Amino acid sequence: MSASRNLGSVARDWRQRDVRVVLSALVIAVATVAIIALFASQLQRTLITSASSFLAGDRQLEAEHGQPIPPEWREQARSRGLETARMVEFATMISGGERFQLVSVKAVSDDYPLRGLVEYQPHPDGERQVLDHGPRPGEAWLNPRLMRLLELEVGDSVEIGNLTLKISGLLVREPDGGFNMAGLAPRVMIHADDVDATGVVQEGSRVEYINLFAGDEAALNAFHQWLEPRLEPSHEWESIRDGATLSESLDRAERFLLLGGSIAVLLASVAVAVASRQYAVGQRDTVALLKTLGLSGQRIGRMYLARLAVWGVVGMAGGLLVALPVYAFLNNLMEQVLEQDVPFVVDVPALAPALATALVSLFAFAYPPIRRLREVPAMRVLRSQPGEPDGRAWTDIAIAVVAIFGLVWLYAREIMLVLALIGGLVALLGILAFLGWVLVMGLRRVTGGGNAWRLALVGLYRHRRSSLSQIAVFAMTLMLASTLVLVRSSLLADWQAQLPEQTPNHFLINIAPEAVDEVEAFWDERGQGLDTVYPMVRGRLTEINGEPVRQVVSKDDSVNALNRELNLTWMDDLPEDNRIVDGAWVNDQQQEGVSVEAELAAELGVEVGDVLGFTVGSDTIAEPITSIRTVQWESMKPNFYMAFPPGGALEGLPATWITSFYLPPSQKPALNDFTRQFPTVSLLEVDHIIERIQQIVRQVTQAIEAILALILAASLVVMAAVVSATLQDRQREGALLRTLGGQQSLLVRSTMLEFGLAGLMAGILGVLAAETAVWALQYRMFGGEFRWHWAVALPIPLVSAVVLALLGRWQLRPVLQVSPMLLLRRLE
Repeated sequence: MSASRNLGSVARDWRQRDVRVVLSALVIAVATVAIIALFASQLQRTLITSASSFLAGDRQLEAEHGQPIPPEWREQARSRGLETARMVEFATMISGGERFQLVSVKAVSDDYPLRGLVEYQPHPDGERQVLDHGPRPGEAWLNPRLMRLLELEVGDSVEIGNLTLKISGLLVREPDGGFNMAGLAPRVMIHADDVDATGVVQEGSRVEYINLFAGDEAALNAFHQWLEPRLEPSHEWESIRDGATLSESLDRAERFLLLGGSIAVLLASVAVAVASRQYAVGQRDTVALLKTLGLSGQRIGRMYLARLAVWGVVGMAGGLLVALPVYAFLNNLMEQVLEQDVPFVVDVPALAPALATALVSLFAFAYPPIRRLREVPAMRVLRSQPGEPDGRAWTDIAIAVVAIFGLVWLYAREIMLVLALIGGLVALLGILAFLGWVLVMGLRRVTGGGNAWRLALVGLYRHRRSSLSQIAVFAMTLMLASTLVLVRSSLLADWQAQLPEQTPNHFLINIAPEAVDEVEAFWDERGQGLDTVYPMVRGRLTEINGEPVRQVVSKDDSVNALNRELNLTWMDDLPEDNRIVDGAWVNDQQQEGVSVEAELAAELGVEVGDVLGFTVGSDTIAEPITSIRTVQWESMKPNFYMAFPPGGALEGLPATWITSFYLPPSQKPALNDFTRQFPTVSLLEVDHIIERIQQIVRQVTQAIEAILALILAASLVVMAAVVSATLQDRQREGALLRTLGGQQSLLVRSTMLEFGLAGLMAGILGVLAAETAVWALQYRMFGGEFRWHWAVALPIPLVSAVVLALLGRWQLRPVLQVSPMLLLRRLE
């Protein structure tokens, strides 16, 4: 019976304008947060799946000790619902015709690849095809460069060890052809069942066994927990996040999606707050009437609690009904934009923030003033005197801050994000308090008249409280939307800077010191100058401050740099994409010290002044850390964990040289000439990696644009809701002005100017607060370098002024279209 009364109450309430505004705001809030949360979750899954093709699966398990991975491990993975595949990689000599060539052989099982596709050509002039499998037993696919080196054609045979295989096509590209030393030699792909017949892989051979796994994230994590106690130091479990090539870009993209969802939560909170506060204030007379009829304060409180609860349920249901079809439309649109299948998945946990936003916002903003009204004597309420001290408003503010903080924390779980957004809002409110004082002092002497500007300024002063409230809400809305716009601009600029046009797409490794000048001359003759040529010495980090490194560093197995030799170098100048974060770069007179990459320094727990010991062959060296620097691993240029000064500790040690350069596709045949002239120099082609990274970045960019469009749409909805909250008072004043003889044109100009000025002030304040938030986010969360965004920020106040002026004009429609007397009667 109680439920039916509540539903009947909701039906009656729907006839009240304030209630319709509250319920509409709830529906919009739930729909906005749900759409963005579902869309961001889907984008995250899609980006990870797309990026996982770099591994040909969701996870890779590598064994570098020359022993196969136990087959029962794959059986355990399959029993947990995971897909599996296996690979074997080794280097060997291949013969074709009368020629021999050192190659990297990749043997794959039938299930390879689990993620991504293999790019294949049936013959050199044939169209490229994408396949979900490798060669069949008895067949071999050769890299096009290898075909030219051996002067072979499709249909010819090659010998690998004891086995003769038929060339059935060209291996153009493999999904997991990443940056590794195995890629230095031309690639041959064969079937895994043919490995034993070659006789190449023997006890003690340098061979790498790899198992691939793909499936649900929870199943992968559970399998890893089962697997971890069984892993040996030579085993390595990898995900796409473990590679420096893509992990940082993916992390930044996911953080942006997190930022977009958090801003959606805040915008939704603002919309519900404005509408529900307006409703609460309008309930004073109703509460007074109920008290005069004998209802107790407790009963009134329970009645409003039940009403708000029903509204919350209605708002959540309505929001979900709006969100799901829109999400389905966006999912289909995403398939077209990304040009790949995107399964429609409703991530139920992603809906939790949307539902929580509706309930928490409703009760945090609407119920506190209603709860206080039940304690006010009826006569004082009827006299429009709420009877509560102004200080009680601070309680509402405290509840609002706690509610907003909790909502954003529930969604983001990222303390820096929460503090940056809340800090920006607090700074904005402080500036608005000062602006209010300036507004009162500056506008109180303006008198009315027939001038539109005077009427606009008088209107701002006369409605100073509501104007400041509107400016505050507009500024907060613009701050949130501007934060997303500015962060998006910074991210895209950073990504474009990482992989500009003519990014180096080839590496030359193992250049002998005496061949450096000849190699440079070879490419200079062909108009392809090399980037900086760096010396490279292979050494192992063995000591920190005189103590064995494995005793100093806890959990050393997690520091991959301790399990292998490092590439050490010396250099005069700091590379342009490196940044010193502690200490100082070497000067011309300095010949001691070492510069350490920042992430490795953090893992090792070392700082400037600590002494590192290295073993290089039979030699040992020890040098103090003079600087710690960041390295942009995505730049596709030679990068090093350790950099020494010229003439320092590495002087006289055996070294080879490494460099990178850009080679357009049209000059690819020059690689064969180079290989013949410099057979000892290793050539690594990474153009396919760059293309894949650029594809991921394009997908991330499109995702960012989609989230940004949703947020901007939500911002417009919030601003319209704020304007709508004061619609009744504005229409009443407009009707009175018309009754007193005011011209329609004067009324339109003054109103649009009033709202335009409010929008301009809100835009300026919102952009300044957004820059403050972006400074914190860019520096601490996105790991970038902060810079002012004048080109993006300056138009925002102007756009804000125009949008609010148009919204003000929209408010006047009833005033201009309906008789003033009829409108005044309708508003009573």
